[in-house]
Amino acid sequence: MQFADLARAAAADGDIAPQEIIALRRLGWGDGQITREEAEAIFAINRSIERPSGEWVDFFVEALGEFVLNGTEPRGMCDEDEAQWLMGALDADGRLETMAELELLVRVLERARNVPDTLKHYALGQIEATVLTGTGPTRCGGELSDRQITGAECRLMRRIVFASGGHGPAAVSRFDAEMLFRIKDATLGADNSPEWRQLFVDGVANYLKGFTLTNAQLSHERVKELEAFVADNRVNVGRFMGAMVREVPQAANHFGKVFGRKPDAASFTELEAGGEMVTENEKRWLDTMIDADGEIDELERALLDRVAEDLS
Repeated sequence: MQFADLARAAAADGDIAPQEIIALRRLGWGDGQITREEAEAIFAINRSIERPSGEWVDFFVEALGEFVLNGTEPRGMCDEDEAQWLMGALDADGRLETMAELELLVRVLERARNVPDTLKHYALGQIEATVLTGTGPTRCGGELSDRQITGAECRLMRRIVFASGGHGPAAVSRFDAEMLFRIKDATLGADNSPEWRQLFVDGVANYLKGFTLTNAQLSHERVKELEAFVADNRVNVGRFMGAMVREVPQAANHFGKVFGRKPDAASFTELEAGGEMVTENEKRWLDTMIDADGEIDELERALLDRVAEDLS
């Protein structure tokens, strides 16, 4: 009740003082976790604040990130219900409009081991919409603009494209690369930040020549299964192996074959080298993206030069 009362008072004022943030932090983590009711109250405060301070943004992102990613097991992930709650809270007033909300969305994908595909698609769509239509101050003091791509927007895009919980963890996926192309086409000729050219070329080239293991991310359900297995004190892997050897002595000579790498399986080094090659499918995709507007623009030329240089 103390947390709810303080939240209502702050929302009514349309402002929140540093001492109120400290009080919310103490009350929110008093029992070691942020509850759903507390998370919704924090969102309500954020919608009421006209000029959020850096201290508020830090608290908002930390508290709600903790709720989404660590509110339930397994920690560091969110399930479909949690993803739907977050998207609903961000869209409660019709659109994602504050920098605190945008920073929260990006931070969740950065910190997550994995998130549902619905949240990944939502995040990319929100970043694209923010870059093309956004206005207002960013957390780092830059600006969002609907007339050009700013340095602040480039840094936001880079963070979400390479997020560990995104479509391609620590690498650029096709979804990401196509978003970069759409933004490029929509902002050609604008007075964009020098960081934009670098981001576009780096991002699309990474998709064409990047390397990501197919099992780089585990699903929410699979992580729960694995953690339950580890936590089950009835399971003893060593005892299981010993029993198997006693029952089937010849198995001791075949552990390497059973549990080792398959002879015909590609090694990590071989898979990584294969990722460096631009495949025929990737070449056709690139041709389609470049031919979409009937001409090769400056950024596309820079991209083609980068790919040719890397392949030479």
